[in-house]
Amino acid sequence: MSTAMNFGTKSFQPRAPDKGAFPLDHLGECKAFKEKFMKCLRQSTFDNSKCRLQSKDYLECRMNHQLMDIEPLEKLGFKYLVDPPSSQTQKDTKP
Repeated sequence: MSTAMNFGTKSFQPRAPDKGAFPLDHLGECKAFKEKFMKCLRQSTFDNSKCRLQSKDYLECRMNHQLMDIEPLEKLGFKYLVDPPSSQTQKDTKP
């Protein structure tokens, strides 16, 4: 007797991953950036504040290859490493 016992069958609803969870780089598209970042961390005894530029480059690579959602770098904590828009640069250079 093969009767199914389906008590309130629920269907699977896929959802986006939680913030901070993102796909692995199976194709190695950002491997060079990751290696530079990891090398910097090892050389600075894992003081990540000394590797901000490498971290920014790595995250930009991940965003460019759709390995994570595109976010403004300011929102990711890189406000001071982002180039100002050209209109601000022109305003700053005028006397």
